[in-house]
Parts: sequence; structure tokens; C-alpha cells
Amino acid sequence: MSTTNPLFDEILSKLKIKALNEMQLASIEAADKHDDLILLSATGSGKTLAYLLPLVKSLNPEGKKTQAMIIVPSRELALQIESVFKSMGTSLKVTCCYGGHLRETEENNLVQPPALLIGTPGRLSDHIRRGNITVDSIETLVLDEFDKSLELGFTDEMSFIIGSLPSLKKRMLISATETVRIPDFIGIQDPVKLNFLNSTDQETGLTIQTVASDEKDKLQTLFRLICMLGNRSTIVFCNHRESVERTSNWLKEKDIVNVFYHGALEQQERDAALCKFRNGTANVLVTTDLAARGLDIANLRYIIHYHLPASEDVFTHRNGRTARMDASGTAILILSPEEKLPAYIDPETEKIELPETATLPAKPHWSTLFIAAGKKDKVNKIDIVGFLSNRGQLKKEDIGLIEVKDFFSFVAVRKTKISAALQLIKEQKIKNKKVKIAVAK
Repeated sequence: MSTTNPLFDEILSKLKIKALNEMQLASIEAADKHDDLILLSATGSGKTLAYLLPLVKSLNPEGKKTQAMIIVPSRELALQIESVFKSMGTSLKVTCCYGGHLRETEENNLVQPPALLIGTPGRLSDHIRRGNITVDSIETLVLDEFDKSLELGFTDEMSFIIGSLPSLKKRMLISATETVRIPDFIGIQDPVKLNFLNSTDQETGLTIQTVASDEKDKLQTLFRLICMLGNRSTIVFCNHRESVERTSNWLKEKDIVNVFYHGALEQQERDAALCKFRNGTANVLVTTDLAARGLDIANLRYIIHYHLPASEDVFTHRNGRTARMDASGTAILILSPEEKLPAYIDPETEKIELPETATLPAKPHWSTLFIAAGKKDKVNKIDIVGFLSNRGQLKKEDIGLIEVKDFFSFVAVRKTKISAALQLIKEQKIKNKKVKIAVAK
């Protein structure tokens, strides 16, 4: 299915998307005809584009004030949406606001108001109190994963933000679960509701399997399972931060290359872990449910539920990291002797028999360089490729995924070439500035 809108067709061409799905087309049509919209659709079904396309259509490129705001529960989701919006290639300015980095950076970006503001409730309410946001001009509000924002206790901040927007005309609420009563402060009246949860669930390419652990401590079973799956991209979900670090360290001792990720890490540590996972430096990510939302990682093959999810919603969101759009994926639950399969999972679910002998998966071919320069230093991907090619004598095929943040960057470099390249570039300058360059910790 294609659109009849030239602007949308141009954007889809830039995103290399051939056609919109049924849910996305329905969302665009509904947003065109109604002021208030509730969209329910499975994780990974393309909801971000389903609301960004009608949003872009409604924004005035000549406007000098902020026209729309997207509120999300996590910085990861905020950054993900910003990335998609920028990839659409419009001339519209966007600013992302979230905790964990300097507020002053955002304040500088807000001096010239962006057409679109994306952010987490705490940081957005802080900016409003400081008078940094042109609240009177915002006419469109999107609440992405609004159920999670309410669940995480952001009710007071969201109530304050929405109460500070006097000119709101349009509200869009987006979620992958249908479990939450919508609070009155959101001000949604007579909304049109699009529920694609059942239809998209049936269409996903997700396979669910179980594996039995002989012991209450499942580490040995997890190790054997990862060995069986090989070096495919895998997320391991644990219920607690302490369990995440314990599991990650134990796997490292068993020579399984992995990274871990949870909410107590500093922002740079989070960025480094996710970048290493995305670029193939580590094929295994051990994490809490923080990674169950807002992360869009290409070609993710396996989800392992090391700890059973706390609810069916959590199970759904964890699994939504794989089998996204038309891809296939597998979710595997590890069950200890005293654990039973949750009631919401088919009791006939396929059981995996692990091989008697475990063979370590092949090691990743990539390593990650940390460069202490980013967007705010006027450094971009082209600069980094040129620097590594000219000064580090790396060929194009030796340089992998590059991620440029505000004040630092990460670059995947073929592991066999990284030592020699480091020696060549250690005294060199990027953009006439000497910066720290090292293998990312």
C-alpha cells in the first residue's frame, strides 16, 4: 500500500520504505479527520511513523515557534524518535530533552524554538518552569507509550506539562498495550480509537520456545543456550540490576562476549553498551526491562527471558525488540524446576533440548573506538570516516557502524586492524583539535 501524498512518498523514499502498512495508513487517515486519536498497535509494527507522518504534514515550515510536543517515558525512546524524525529529511527543526546530560545544551538548542519538541516528563516540565519553551504555540501533543509514563509515576509532571499548554488542539495517544484508564488531565474528548493489537499480533514472525533448567540458578542453562544459538544477536532480560551485572560478569568469565545495560549506569556507559551491541562488538546484551521499550535494534534474532516477566505486558514489550515489521525472531523462556509457564503462554509451546556439549560461539569481528568529540564539536560521520581512512590507514570495509553523540562518538573498527590504527592516530587531530581516542570501555 502506498500513499497518495507526495510529501509522504518523498519521506518514505528517504527512509527506504516501499509502502506503509494498514495500521500506518489508518492512523494517517484518522489523524486527518479527528482531533483526538488513540492508537494501539504491537511493538515493532511501525507506530512511530504512524504518528510522525501526519505530524509533519501539520507543521508549518515557516513557523518560528514550537508547534508540537512528543512526551515519552525514557531517554532511549526520545532519542529513537528524534533519529527517525531526522531521517525523514524535512527542513523542520527538532530538539530532544531528557535527563542524564547537561540541561544547558538543551537550553542553547531552545533559544531558537524547534518546530517539534521530544522529551521525557521530568526534563520537559523543568524547561517549562524555567521559561525555556514557547508553550503558547504548541497545538499538537503526542504521548508515546503513555501507559508506561503513567506506570512509572510521571502523572504529576505530565499533568503539569499538559496544563501548561493553553493552545492544544490535537492529541494522539500511542501504546502497545490496552490496560490503562486515561486520566482526565490529558483532556482527550471523544477520541477515535484504532486497535490493531490482535491483527498485528497474528502477523508477527515471533516464535516462542521454552528451555528447562535443572537447577534454580539458571546460569549454566543460559550459557549452554547461548552456545547453542551461536553468535546471533541476543538480548537476555533479567528482573533486577544486580542480576544483570552478576549474569553479565558470569558470562564473561565463561568467555561469552557481552555487554550489560540498566538504569543506574551513566549516560555515556549506556550509550557505549548499546552501541557495542548494535555494531557487533558484542552479540549478547544483558539488561533489565529498561531495554524493553524504545530500542530499535536491527536484525535482533533472540530474546531470552532469564527471569520470567512480571506480567503479560512486560512479556509483550520484551518480545517486541525482535520480529519487528517483517522480520522473524524467537523468544525463549528459561524455567527453573519450581517455575511454571505463565498462564498467558500456550502450554504446548515448543521445548528446546540443549546439546550435551557446549561449544563457545565465534567471537565478534568488531571492536569499538571511543572518540571524545561529537556534534557539538562540529564532528560528523564523514569527518570520522575521512580521519580513520587518511590518518589510520583503514579501508572502507574496516570501518563499521558510527554513532555520533553530542560530545563523543563511537566507531566500529575491524578487530584485527584496531591496534595498528590506534598507533597511527594517537597523536593526530580531528578538525584541528586533539581529542582522546581509545578502545571503548
